[in-house]
Formats: sequence, C-alpha cells, structure tokens
Amino acid sequence: MDVLTRRRFLVASGVVGATALAAGAAAYRLEDLFATAGDRDPEARTLVLVTLYGGNDGLNTVVPYADPAYHDARPELAYQPEEVRHLDDKVALNPALAGLHRLYGAGRLAVIRGVGYPKPDRSHFRSMDIWHTAEPERPGTTGWLGRWLDGVGGDPRLAVSFEPALPPLLAGASSAGASVQVSGRKAGALPDATLAALAARVPGETAARARAAACFADLRSVDAMIRDVRESESADEPEADGAADPATPTGGARTPLDAQLDMVAQCVEAGVSTRAFSVSLGGFDTHADERQLQEVLLGQVDRALSAFVDRMARTDAGRKVVVAVYSEFGRRVRANASDGTDHGTASDVLLLGSGVRGGLYGAPPSLTDLDDGDLRYGVDFRDVYATLLERVLETDPGRVLARWDGRVAGVL
Repeated sequence: MDVLTRRRFLVASGVVGATALAAGAAAYRLEDLFATAGDRDPEARTLVLVTLYGGNDGLNTVVPYADPAYHDARPELAYQPEEVRHLDDKVALNPALAGLHRLYGAGRLAVIRGVGYPKPDRSHFRSMDIWHTAEPERPGTTGWLGRWLDGVGGDPRLAVSFEPALPPLLAGASSAGASVQVSGRKAGALPDATLAALAARVPGETAARARAAACFADLRSVDAMIRDVRESESADEPEADGAADPATPTGGARTPLDAQLDMVAQCVEAGVSTRAFSVSLGGFDTHADERQLQEVLLGQVDRALSAFVDRMARTDAGRKVVVAVYSEFGRRVRANASDGTDHGTASDVLLLGSGVRGGLYGAPPSLTDLDDGDLRYGVDFRDVYATLLERVLETDPGRVLARWDGRVAGVL
C-alpha cells in the first residue's frame, strides 16, 4: 500500500486526524536527521520500537516446554525440551533465537509474559490500532508516541519511522513523527569513484566542506546498503504458497529489519535528536505450517536484534538505547488442523539493551485456565508503555496514557 493510499485509509478510519497526517507528510531524509546531531542531552535514553505484524505466536517464541498442557494442545507444533534454548527449568526460547538466548544470559534481555488488554480483539486492524493508540476501551484517534511528541514540542525528527508509511503510533493531535524511507533512494548518475572523492575528508577543511563530505559519505553508504538488500531480498524472504497481502495496512516494512536497524544505529552513533524510532517486520500470521515459517522469521529478528544490541553496547549513546519488541496479539493455545495457529490474545513483550535488567517478568499465563480457548493476560500493555515513557523518554505517563498508573517494576 503506497503512502497516499495509507493516508487516505487512516483519515477514513479515524485512527489519526488529517492535521497530524499533514504534519508528518513532508519527506524526510537521513541527512535531515543528521542535521540535528549534537542537539540532544547526552544522558538521554533512546527508544526503539519493533513491531512484528501479523500476530507472532508467543507460545512458540517463549516456549513453556515443561508444561504438559502445551504439548497436549499442540501435538505436532510443540517443541520438545531438547529442541529449545532453555531460560530456566520451565521455559525456553525458540531454537531460532540463539542471539537473544546469549543476550538473556548476559542480562540484556527481559521477557515480559502474558501481556494483553481487557476485552481483546482478534482483528489484525483493530488490535493493532489498540496497541498504536493505547486506548483499548474506545477507538483512539492519536498514537501514544504521537501524544508524547505533542507534549515535547512536535518536532517530527524526535520520533522517526523507517517504515514505508507513517505508523499511527507516531501521529499526535497536532504533530506527527517523520517517515524516512530506507529503500528507493539512489545516488544518481555519479559513479562511485566520484562519490568517494566527494566524501573524502580533507585536513584543515572548513566546517561547510566537512558537512558536505559527510552527506556524500552517507549517500554512498546508504546506496550500497540498499543494493545489498535488494540482491539478498529474495533469499531472505520466507516462501509461502498462496501468500496473502499483509494483514495490516502497513504490513511491516519492505526493507529487512537489519537494514532498518542499521539506519537507527547510524543515527544513534551520530547523536541525532531523535528519541524514539519505529521499525517493523511482517509475515507472522501463521495459520498453516507454522514451525518452519516462524523459525525463518524469528531467525531474521534474532540476527537483526542481536547484532544491533551488540553494536549499541560499544558506545555511551548506544548503551542508553532500549529496544521493545511486540506484536498485535499472540495465537490460540490449541493448534489448528493445518499445523498452524489462529488469532489469539496475550503474548510476550521483549525488552533489550545494556540498560535493561534481564530476566523473566510477569506470571506465566495458565494453559488450562483459558478465556474461550485463549490465554488470560496478566500484564496490561499500558504498564509496559508507562514504564518506557517514564524510564526511557522521561515523561509523565499519565499525560500520554490518560492517567494510567501501572508499571512493570524493576525492568528498567
């Protein structure tokens, strides 16, 4: 779905207002973000929000391998104890999550279990709107990070999406974040050797010349990255017979997650003013043959996140980055007849980074005391948002989340 169609959809659905969309409609480039380098408090933290579109199966991501009810509900889909990456004597990570397992052992991964909201909605559209607006009781008209942006001055560069269209979560009542395209940028007709010469730093050069060189260097590196992404895209994308259109209007970015996170890393290392980044990956609507498809997708997530967290650990600014990973809902406890799972409710939220207190948080949801076949949530997702607003973005959560006072204690 192109950006114009996306905007029309959002206006028609009432998820965000036309004023906010207009505020975020201008085209932003990486150079626009780099122009803010040095404008932020060096002690300020940065939030990176990773959305897994389609409804990732939480039970086969954080696996309750020791629970007989898990194996009874999923005879062919369940993982055996020897197949998974153990966190303790009851739960483990999916086999594809080797990097996250290492980060958990290093105390840099927190798993918040049983996250959801009252009266859950199993529609991709409505459930994602609820997560984006943080207003489960009624249809929201602004995104939770958009409302935060309204309160801190409204500069779009403070909240940036590297997705193909501005996600509703970044649209406020009077402002909206910036959408910066990762793909579709070209270096023009100049040969690479010419660009390299223009990008070269010269001793004693003026500040203007240095800035120009930096812009050419950025243009050259991004162009090379995009070429690499396009060449590897067909190999990286999981194959699925009869694959449908993305389950949500954004459907996850078309550019691989590691490329989006590389852009985030460049911004963090440059010291730009951006405090919140949004990236995504789609394809998690696993109604059939789930194990193989989910492992491919989680493998992409694992490689991208573990490399990003390791890279961030090398700098002071990077060590202040907190990554939050979520999906619009989990899957039903019982497998369906196609060796997949159908739309469910509660699931896990992952927090990663050097400033995260690793471990398991929240009580594991019961696999036998169910709500019409679905997990009962134990942690309201607004508790997670409030914690991120307070501990990462240094904002009173009540101003953004309608006086919400819950928190996830001890995780940050």
